Amino acid sequence: MPRNSPPTTQIFCASTLYGAATLAAAIDSDLFEEAERRVLLVFNNSATPETTTPLDAMPGFEPLRAHFDEVLSWNEAIRPFHPGAWTPRPDDVPLFERYLRLLWGLGEDRVELVLESIQVTPALTVAQLFTDAPVDVYADGLMSYGPTRNKIDPLVGTRVRRLLHLDLIPGLTPLLLTEFDVPPVVVPTSAFLKVLGELGESVAQLPPLPDDAALLLGQYLSALNILSAEEEEDLHVRMLKGAVARGHRTVVFKPHPTAPARYSRALEAEAEKLGVELTVLDTPVLAEVLFEQARPALVVGCFSTALFTASALYDLPAARIGTEQLLERLTPYQNSNRIPVVLADAVLPDLEDRKGEEALPGAELNALVAAIGFTMQPQIHPALRTPAQRYLSKHFGPRTRRYFRKKRLTSLGLPGGIPERLAFLPNNSTARRVVRRARALKKAVRR
Repeated sequence: MPRNSPPTTQIFCASTLYGAATLAAAIDSDLFEEAERRVLLVFNNSATPETTTPLDAMPGFEPLRAHFDEVLSWNEAIRPFHPGAWTPRPDDVPLFERYLRLLWGLGEDRVELVLESIQVTPALTVAQLFTDAPVDVYADGLMSYGPTRNKIDPLVGTRVRRLLHLDLIPGLTPLLLTEFDVPPVVVPTSAFLKVLGELGESVAQLPPLPDDAALLLGQYLSALNILSAEEEEDLHVRMLKGAVARGHRTVVFKPHPTAPARYSRALEAEAEKLGVELTVLDTPVLAEVLFEQARPALVVGCFSTALFTASALYDLPAARIGTEQLLERLTPYQNSNRIPVVLADAVLPDLEDRKGEEALPGAELNALVAAIGFTMQPQIHPALRTPAQRYLSKHFGPRTRRYFRKKRLTSLGLPGGIPERLAFLPNNSTARRVVRRARALKKAVRR
């Protein structure tokens, strides 16, 4: 008699409520085959996980719990190591897989993985530990529209079957994992909104919020080393002034859960000066919960994914601010926040209504993302060189110049870099040899 196939355990990994809600919507939409067991594995990637609230203890999580048979903690499994830093040595992988199978009661189950941010730890670590598990990747935000952040080991990348994502920018196709020909699959908007509605109903700690207020979204950009703390405070004040200039006299500020309290105090002082009613929301809930319960008249932010859920999924007016400054500050050029910032700058209206800041035509977005994707990761996406040349030849100008760096375009031999009459140099072997010798001589002189 043939042996019965082992049972299947699906392990869904999440570090945010937004990601867990996306997974719940995908499950409700039957995007996963039935399995004997479904486990939600929670990551807490904050700098000090011991002092921050884990995902499964946040307000609104309870309706999500019902989609899974069990909730487990990756932090507990690898304690005392930090999930963002720990990876096993290659020789220890079989040992740790046996350890996790014993700890989580997996036995000889066939494991399927559903991961976010597969290019970095801890998701990459989980994929490397379960060496034979097929993988689905889901998008927790806008980064999936950009290229894969790092070159992924083919032993992991070739196991990825699908990229699940929300249709936050209709018509735009994600670039993530396309080097492995991973097909994108849209998670139905109706299912996601249903999950968010259930999540919002379970949050009872919200203070009364004014109707038709402008909602300001903080992102704590200083923690990402993009802005200084003072510059981020100034950006919040600009958000407030911009909303007031548009006629809003009631404003709600939703700070990032880990942002310092002084950000709120700076806004409160400015609101008092402007005679504006300001409510600071300290409860750590999704911005989408506020969209459900208060229906803000305007949503303002830098490049938060919530700006796009407000616009695309809730039909709320949204505006961006500070994106031009952020594009100048993002380092290195390959920084995976670049595509989200570009999309916010290109798609959303400018809060301050400056001239020359009109949204780019939607038909251009795929070509724009392909061009930026190539300049960010030319080794991962060499096939995008020609589309990048085509886009830059036609559209590089005052409105799009900020999305690229001249030095980068020059090094890649693309339009917008060095003058056209010298464009042959980056492809000229003699010129490259001279540059290498000059660099070597410069290093020798410094010694």
